Amino acid sequence: MNDKDKRGRRGKQLLTWGGFSLLVVLLLPLVPYAIQAATGQNGNTAKVVNPIDVPSPGAELWREVRQRDGVYVGTTQVQGVDTGVLINKTGEDWRLYRMTELVPYGAILMGLILGAILLFYFIRGRIRVPGGFSGKMILRFTLSERMVHWFTAIIFWLLGITGLILLYGRFVLIPLLGPAGFSITASACKEAHNLFGPLFLFAMLALFITFVKDNFYARGDLKWLLKGGGMFGGHVSAGRFNAGEKIWFWLATVLGFALCITGLVLDFAVFGQGRDVMALSHIIHSISAVVMIGVSFGHIYIGTAGMEGSFSSMANGYVDANWAKSHHDLWYEEAKHSVGAETPKTSVTAGGIAQARREI
Repeated sequence: MNDKDKRGRRGKQLLTWGGFSLLVVLLLPLVPYAIQAATGQNGNTAKVVNPIDVPSPGAELWREVRQRDGVYVGTTQVQGVDTGVLINKTGEDWRLYRMTELVPYGAILMGLILGAILLFYFIRGRIRVPGGFSGKMILRFTLSERMVHWFTAIIFWLLGITGLILLYGRFVLIPLLGPAGFSITASACKEAHNLFGPLFLFAMLALFITFVKDNFYARGDLKWLLKGGGMFGGHVSAGRFNAGEKIWFWLATVLGFALCITGLVLDFAVFGQGRDVMALSHIIHSISAVVMIGVSFGHIYIGTAGMEGSFSSMANGYVDANWAKSHHDLWYEEAKHSVGAETPKTSVTAGGIAQARREI
């Protein structure tokens, strides 16, 4: 072997040992960690650590901000309700519920009720007064009772229409008015809804005090329900209000006061109620409103196009004697004897109502 080959072999040996030494230097500090990972902290069996369990300060902070694992209240110099909560998860849940459940299911409910009313009208037609009008009128509602009814109805539908525009306007009015037109309309509806909303509480109180005495359960109400108000089995006797009207009264009372209470919570957000309470009030308020509006369609139908002779009771306070005997015979007998006589129809005019009352 010549000198050149010896020098080449020595160079390869030096390169090999140098690389090996470098590898040892790099890996030697890692040996304790490898032993700890293989045996565990106390020399136990090796344990695989899930990477997700490794805490990350950034991830944990964001989870707390988004309220993923509960409500976290931070520290802030601004003192007030929920000021320490950066992102309120309840508000996001309410927004998703409103768009994915309330809007479509509310429209379906009201649509089904309207469809059922139309179907009933085409199948059953208008309910006529048996034997026709007699020409004799009897007082059903006094002036004060009618004023309470119409005041409540007007406030309810003012709030109902403005509320429906706020709920469904973007789907119906934007294609008709454009974004700018809908923006002005929605803003006006919001102001009107908030302004006239508190009046509904006074209307509900007046309505309840005026009509509650005649809306308790009475003998014959169950029979009226079982026979569907006479549609399944002939005539059914009833007092001043039948079982169906009583159900509507109590349903409207419960839903109406629910609307009033939650509406005040939403209108006057200055009494310490947090966003959780506001979101819950929104849910109760919206569901109550949609159900009450839907059921009121049936009430309006029966009082106008559905039943002949009904509307006059709230127009001038009087109903035909044959209508009263057909739908509220028990009340008719009491009212007839209490007033002494029936009133001729010609006396019940815009200028003759006072005279008709004197005749009664």
